[in-house]
Amino acid sequence: MEHILQTLYKEKRTQLKDQLGLANIHQVPQLKKIVVNCAIGSQSERKQAIEDAVNEVTLITGQKPVITKSKKAIANFKLREGENVGVKVTLRGSKMYDFMMRLVRTAIPRIRDFRGVAPRAFDGRGNYTLGVAEQSIFPEIELDKIKRPLGFDITFVTSTNNDDHAREMLRTLGMPFRTRTAQPKKEDGTEAAA
Repeated sequence: MEHILQTLYKEKRTQLKDQLGLANIHQVPQLKKIVVNCAIGSQSERKQAIEDAVNEVTLITGQKPVITKSKKAIANFKLREGENVGVKVTLRGSKMYDFMMRLVRTAIPRIRDFRGVAPRAFDGRGNYTLGVAEQSIFPEIELDKIKRPLGFDITFVTSTNNDDHAREMLRTLGMPFRTRTAQPKKEDGTEAAA
């Protein structure tokens, strides 16, 4: 059974092909995977912080994350080589589309003073990374049980190397990119500073 977002993508694929000026339907970019990364930073109780991060990322994504370890020792951060520093999970298939739908339709609109996500956060290879300040925007997390704020990096990996094509594909899937608003003009015709 296909997910709703996957069905929406298949319906709008020919329209997206014409909009991007592509010759073949197979050139239309598609979402390959979503990677959710959570670093615990310099928490005082690192072991308990890792357990909390594993539990909360599991609740949010529906998949158990992998614990990431430090590659080298850094004395200034009181970090030893091989010490647990965060968690990450890679979502593909129906879990990826399910997470994307919950993120776009319920979690992102809960951000305070939200005006859209930054349209320029692409890496030059068609991949988009979204930073989330804390886990309280996700409805799966109970606010009473939050012990420490956790920030996330959510990376959308696409099949294209063109950032503009990837942006249009993510917009088709419902990503609320911030639109540029016109600056008010002064009386002499120049734009006012924002």
